[in-house]
Amino acid sequence: MKMPVCVAVSCLLLLWFTCTDVHAECPSVCSCSESHRTVDCSWRGFRHLPVGLQRNIQSLNLTHNRLSDLDHHLSSFTHLRILDISYNRLLHFPASLPRALWQINVSGNRLRVLNKDDTAYQWNLRVLDLSVNKLERVVFINNTLPNLKALNLSHNKFWTVPTNMPQNLEVVDLSHNSLVQILPGSLIRLHRLARFYLHANRFTTISEGAFEHLQSLKLITLGDNPWACEETANISHLLVWTKHTSARVSGCPCHTWHTCGEAHLSKTGSWHFGTYTLSPYVFGTEEPSHPYVQSVTTHFWAGTSLLNTRDDQTGSTKEQESFRNGRIFTSTVQ
Repeated sequence: MKMPVCVAVSCLLLLWFTCTDVHAECPSVCSCSESHRTVDCSWRGFRHLPVGLQRNIQSLNLTHNRLSDLDHHLSSFTHLRILDISYNRLLHFPASLPRALWQINVSGNRLRVLNKDDTAYQWNLRVLDLSVNKLERVVFINNTLPNLKALNLSHNKFWTVPTNMPQNLEVVDLSHNSLVQILPGSLIRLHRLARFYLHANRFTTISEGAFEHLQSLKLITLGDNPWACEETANISHLLVWTKHTSARVSGCPCHTWHTCGEAHLSKTGSWHFGTYTLSPYVFGTEEPSHPYVQSVTTHFWAGTSLLNTRDDQTGSTKEQESFRNGRIFTSTVQ
């Protein structure tokens, strides 16, 4: 006896749903968008990945939990584009993350090193936020991360600028580290780098010609570094470069002229402020990058979340998801 076509189709659909573990409803411990493809599981105290997540989700927010190991737990989410696992207890970059990811936020964890295999297969990645960790070393393989546009390494423990950074980067934030030098050739491949944040480090001087290959540079921040202004022979070439470069220099070394970068640095207690005009990228649209210009004040406070913005109308401070709004830097919109 032949099985009716409609019954056969129903059986096949049931089998497919069972095998792919796709659920029609949002996990009760999380909140989801109407289509259940954007999932927010933040601030839940999770120690393990919550069960019941649909396999076709596109955005997953696991920030501010107690996750310590996500190795191989997310590899089956092949449609995932945005992953926020910031402010957990991760000791290393999760293994076997989906290769379709556009944005990964791992800030506020306990990472000490990024190994070469950690990002070797992230061909589609556009934004990587590794800020507020304990990183001293990152290793990238040649010709990997071809689509990476923005890399945030601020608030870590680097003492030298990482070498072999992906060649298509347009934004690099290395502020609030312990940088003392830029090794020869470190920046030679970064022909598209437009915004380079080096403020709040320990530079006393920078080797001659370090920035000469940054052909697309539009903004560089150099403030809040202990420049050795009395060592004229070692610092003069940097001062000449800041005066003649077409890029905007915020935080002029040695304050040799007041118009350099038009930055106004001041100190109040343990806080440091620097006002810059930035052009952060907006992601989440069909276009991989959609620049816009705004005035922001960057708050330099070690250990502080990089996702705080002030509401101009109320004056209150609110936490903002960096990837959902396209920002990867601490900023107060003015």
